[in-house]
Amino acid sequence: MRISVDDLLLARAAHWETSAPDRVFLTQAHNGGKTTDYTWRQTMDQVRRVARHLADLNLPPRSQIAIVGKNSAHWIMADLAIWMAGHVSVPLYATLSSQTARSILEHSESRLLFVGKLDDWPGIKAGVPAGMPVIELPLAPDTGALKWQDVLARSAPLAQIPQRDPDELATIIYTSGTTGSPKGVMLSFAGMVAAMVADTVLDVRTSDRYLSYLPLAHSYERYAGEGIGIFFGLHLYFAESLESFMQDLQRARPTLFCSVPRLWMKFQSGVHAKMPPQKLKTLLSIPIVSRLVRRKILAGLGLDQVRYAFSGAAPLAPDVIDWYRRLGLELLEGYGMSENHSYSHASESADARSGYVGRSRPGVETRLSEDGEVLVKSPGMMMGYFKAPELTAEVVTADGFLRTGDRGELDAQGRLRITGRIKELFKTSKGRYVAPAPIENQLLSSGLLDQCSVTGSGFPQPHAVGVLAENLRGLLDAGRVQQAELTQKLQALLDEVNRKLESHERLQFIAVARDVWAIENEFLTPTMKLRRARIEERYGPFAQGWYAAGQSVVWE
Repeated sequence: MRISVDDLLLARAAHWETSAPDRVFLTQAHNGGKTTDYTWRQTMDQVRRVARHLADLNLPPRSQIAIVGKNSAHWIMADLAIWMAGHVSVPLYATLSSQTARSILEHSESRLLFVGKLDDWPGIKAGVPAGMPVIELPLAPDTGALKWQDVLARSAPLAQIPQRDPDELATIIYTSGTTGSPKGVMLSFAGMVAAMVADTVLDVRTSDRYLSYLPLAHSYERYAGEGIGIFFGLHLYFAESLESFMQDLQRARPTLFCSVPRLWMKFQSGVHAKMPPQKLKTLLSIPIVSRLVRRKILAGLGLDQVRYAFSGAAPLAPDVIDWYRRLGLELLEGYGMSENHSYSHASESADARSGYVGRSRPGVETRLSEDGEVLVKSPGMMMGYFKAPELTAEVVTADGFLRTGDRGELDAQGRLRITGRIKELFKTSKGRYVAPAPIENQLLSSGLLDQCSVTGSGFPQPHAVGVLAENLRGLLDAGRVQQAELTQKLQALLDEVNRKLESHERLQFIAVARDVWAIENEFLTPTMKLRRARIEERYGPFAQGWYAAGQSVVWE
């Protein structure tokens, strides 16, 4: 597949600057619900001025420049300015510890840092190498460094945009690291737009609206939010905060919406908290009433204008997907990795199958290894891991296929189902292997648990550790529901799930965790995936006692 320089994101941004200068590109929420719009002309004027400043620093060509912060309009502008100045961008998660931040900044050889919206600048600042120049983006905490606005005031716009080569390094995305140190995934400019050039199935329009809130430091949002937004000239909205998210969603009324399983399940739990599942099921069975109910629920979620809804980053329980489809929202699953810039598989409305992530996207090849590992060759394939050729050789076959580390199955129509991570498989004392992810999905689809982890290596039967759903935690704390009542519900859930499992997979018990698993306490990665090693470290010491107690539901 040939990608021209005119297809690259920097060139596409320049295209919209001249062809639609007064159309709004970015809308930033701030200060309690206020918003600021940036047209393509305004956006590119700021990008050109900051690019001139970076060029005047006389850094070595193609230097690495880092960005740390939550999603914002100026995060996108900083990324474009880095490219326009002839350099390489290195995004960092806003939730990194100082140790990890320092490791990435030093490993990537970054020469400057843009600092954006952050909850804990002091925590990250401790990891910034001494003497590293910093530029403070609007909405950032006070860093004492050079401010974006001052750069704009002192710099004339860069008139001539350098032509970047499609095969040139554009960005280094450090994986969120569920098992070990993050690795720097090198993506070329061509790799960043391969999906947009190759995939002619998805009908994206300049009139589409998109709310960007998943971390831009991750490939998924970098592709779906920034990449598609710039390539097709969409209107991108940015949420102000976690607390204002529902208001931000209502304001944006997105037509394209991407999320992760945890949020889709929280939406569902929120609906069920207001309307019990059985009542909703009854109302949806009445023809005239069902249409009104569907419209009201989707409008309440801010999703009534959505044309395409996607879930990615982890498997989503088929029951949850079917629930949304009954509401009239065609929720499709996608599958990809940072190593192929999230361009691999996706469901299509015409032949979507619950539990499957769809067929290979145009230009993508898929095969299964002898042990069931999914191997993918994608136009979005990485250039390799930064300064780690030996690690690159471990994950890329001689004929260019990526070893994903996921186990999978293909149906007769070529649709892929992910059955778990190869490294997540564990063996019971009976010598039988258990894949945790499918069991976890069944437990989570009940709405009783927000998070759960199935484990039990070395024990006769596996068990689950779970975190109660947020609404149930609130009711329990308020004394409006008793622990004994929840124990009965969890017991019924355990029995229901076990009836569907093979004998060696059946859970001995469910343990209810006291802690809520979050990014901040390192139970979750920045992309909301479980850190299983952390969970095992926290709850492993209790396992022997839980098994000895002989109860089906135990409370920490």
